[in-house]
Amino acid sequence: MDLLKEIANISGKSGLYRILKPSRAGVIVEGLNEKREKTMIGPTARVSVLKDVSVFTEGAEDSVPLADVFMQIREKHGEEVEVNTKTASDKELIEFMDDILPEFDRSRVYISDIKKIINWYNLLSQYAPEAFETSTEAATEEATEDTATEETATVDTAETEESAPVEASGEAEATETKGTKSKKNKA
Repeated sequence: MDLLKEIANISGKSGLYRILKPSRAGVIVEGLNEKREKTMIGPTARVSVLKDVSVFTEGAEDSVPLADVFMQIREKHGEEVEVNTKTASDKELIEFMDDILPEFDRSRVYISDIKKIINWYNLLSQYAPEAFETSTEAATEEATEDTATEETATVDTAETEESAPVEASGEAEATETKGTKSKKNKA
């Protein structure tokens, strides 16, 4: 769910946006919808990156990252949540959230927050499905890269050890030559 650091919600605008590039005058974003419209968001706009958003909970932890909530939704509901946020009752929305995250704080997580979570999840599933790549795939890729890096490091170390004495003797010759030249110049 590393992709969430590139996805943002902008206060006053509906939907989600992919952050493309920061600039002097604000941030260039692209809408996560059919249009994929690019727009400039000014520096005074309230932009919330989804990686930094969390859901309040009761108990030992104060909150749970939104990425973890999205993964729970993916496990229980698949690619799309069938709950219609426009017609669902408050009770249905609370039951949905209770099913996903039973320890959510009912006094600090509002119905509007639950609707946002459902809408954001459906948008990400539809327009950025790569956000839900499993961590096992990422771990396998990292392990492969680490193995390749270790092999390269071993080869580099062997080459350095072989070439080190040659470089040292070359430096000694250069030092002797410099010493000789300076003696000749003084004479």
